[in-house]
Amino acid sequence: MAWMVLLIAGILEVGWAVGLKYTEGFTRLWPSVATVSAMAASLALLGVAVRTLPLGTAYAVWTGIGTVGTVIVGIYLFGEPATAVRLFCVFLILSGIVGLKLVTTN
Repeated sequence: MAWMVLLIAGILEVGWAVGLKYTEGFTRLWPSVATVSAMAASLALLGVAVRTLPLGTAYAVWTGIGTVGTVIVGIYLFGEPATAVRLFCVFLILSGIVGLKLVTTN
């Protein structure tokens, strides 16, 4: 269950990272409210996950999900470059996330 909570926390991290783009420097009310809410929920769920999972593993996976998800959304929504080197780096992050999951017993 902790891994599912961590996955949701990571997805919320993607949401708030992308939300930052829409807040326009926190000058737009509703995008700012949604972004701050996603931040709070993501951090709270990370806190729940670390009750069971090792802190280093949970934090690395949380940030990895956020990083990979934000890069992918950036490519699709904002036309950011999808170069071979960039995608390879995303693959390396994904490999690390999977590796940490495989070696963690919880």
